Amino acid sequence: MCTGCVQKEYPDRGNTCLESGSYLMNYRSCVSCQRRDFVLIRNKTTEDEDGEEIVTFDHVCKNCDHIIARHEYTFSVVDEYQEYTMLCMLCGKAEDSISVLPDDPRQSAPLF
Repeated sequence: MCTGCVQKEYPDRGNTCLESGSYLMNYRSCVSCQRRDFVLIRNKTTEDEDGEEIVTFDHVCKNCDHIIARHEYTFSVVDEYQEYTMLCMLCGKAEDSISVLPDDPRQSAPLF
């Protein structure tokens, strides 16, 4: 992918996992055409491997079709938690885990 198009490679996004869209704050401009315009999503695929959903696509320059970055997003259910991950040179890296129960056991306060 293209390191010249982004301000920072794989920025840490904490728990912000994007299944679609683009993190334009990290987009410098296209090194191919030198323009800063919208970023398109191309070649989007969704696979289901052993209960894990994997979404991949390319971030592409609107003007010259230069590939800026490859985006990978995963979703799975492990035990009683929904697990999300994202890895993309433009959008960054992130992980999140959310309980499928109404009250997350990790968030409960001790009684004593």
